[in-house]
Amino acid sequence: MNTSSASAGLGLLSAASWGGSDFVGGLGARRASPLLITVSGQAVSLVVLALVCFTLHAAVPPARALALTAIAGFEAALALALFYHALSLGAMGLTAALTGLMTALVPVLFSMLHYGVPAPVTIAGLASGCLAIWLITHQHAQGAKAAPAAALLLGVLAGAGFGMQLILFKMAEPASVGAASILAIMTVTRAAGVSALLLVLLATRPAATGRSFWTPGIAAGLMDTAGTLFYLGAASFGRLDTAAVICSLYPAGTILLSALVLRERPTRRQMAGMALALGAVALLSL
Repeated sequence: MNTSSASAGLGLLSAASWGGSDFVGGLGARRASPLLITVSGQAVSLVVLALVCFTLHAAVPPARALALTAIAGFEAALALALFYHALSLGAMGLTAALTGLMTALVPVLFSMLHYGVPAPVTIAGLASGCLAIWLITHQHAQGAKAAPAAALLLGVLAGAGFGMQLILFKMAEPASVGAASILAIMTVTRAAGVSALLLVLLATRPAATGRSFWTPGIAAGLMDTAGTLFYLGAASFGRLDTAAVICSLYPAGTILLSALVLRERPTRRQMAGMALALGAVALLSL
């Protein structure tokens, strides 16, 4: 298996894990605060990662890698809070589509500036992947009100924050620190993310509805952590833009789970996007 295929395979695993995390978190958010679900999930995954690192005696990565991943975890957690606030303002479909597209576009532009323009077949795959993300995430409802400018702006900022996290992970050079040290990097990322979310929690003070947020929070947090670990592997094997676009297809996993579990049928636009996504992955794995 060549490195492009390995990167594409790990990217798909990352997208599947992140899609499952969003599905479980979304179900839980129907009964509890999304912020409480996120905080509880990240906090529990932090404890699990710390225990695994302690058991395996994971080596401490270089200071540069730790600093970059700590920044990534902190700013991505703040971006997540912005994203939730953007969704609460209305026009969820368009806001989510812009966020997903920015998550992919920011690393793509950075990669082209830093590593140069990729081969034509890769460019075709990247373009197809970005279009697939838009088709999968954008839901246009007839008679829907115009999207609030604040929601769109916050969605773009959140997507830029998510994309910057992917860049910072790549800059941390996960391939050079070893598998055990990647767990240490992930632990630092989670610690920084939990710190940022606790600050948001103190500022917003959402109402807790019993303990209903713990179960979906833990499940979503563990799947999100697995998705990030798969992304680190994908980024270490291939170009940043390729890994970022494939991983950003995670809404397809959420939609498929909704269809299987909740019997929510995807729209024709979403089905076309998922078919296009398969073609994009095939091109990017060459």
